[in-house]
Amino acid sequence: MRYLRLSILSMSLVVLASCAKPPRAPEETVAAVSPEARIQQIPAADPQKYTGMRDMKAWRNPYLVVRVDGVGLLDVSNNEQQIVDPDKLSAAMAKLPASAWPYGRVVAIQEISAASTDEDKAKLRKNRALVAGTLESMQVLIDWVPSP
Repeated sequence: MRYLRLSILSMSLVVLASCAKPPRAPEETVAAVSPEARIQQIPAADPQKYTGMRDMKAWRNPYLVVRVDGVGLLDVSNNEQQIVDPDKLSAAMAKLPASAWPYGRVVAIQEISAASTDEDKAKLRKNRALVAGTLESMQVLIDWVPSP
């Protein structure tokens, strides 16, 4: 009888333990994933998918426009441009869904050539360098698009 009670008690503990929820990762750990790490989860660029492209209207990966006032991140699905500070470009790109990267880790970049003053030209050069450095550090290839 004693063994029966002991086995019923142990079976009850096993059943209760199996019903418990598994431990979850703290929210801080999930949120602490760096933008660079999120971008690294995207497959490497596949040149066969984009190198023969002549009409950039068919481009489906992120499209950036280097501007005097920042970097334009073009949403190809609705043709809207979000102006981003070059220092926050990696965070903005990491927020894009995986479906925004059909060609892998490659972006098209165009530089606006409407800089009229020396100060604007200097800002464009600075933004271009920041964008190129940010993308290079995240191992994202750049497909430079000529200005119209």
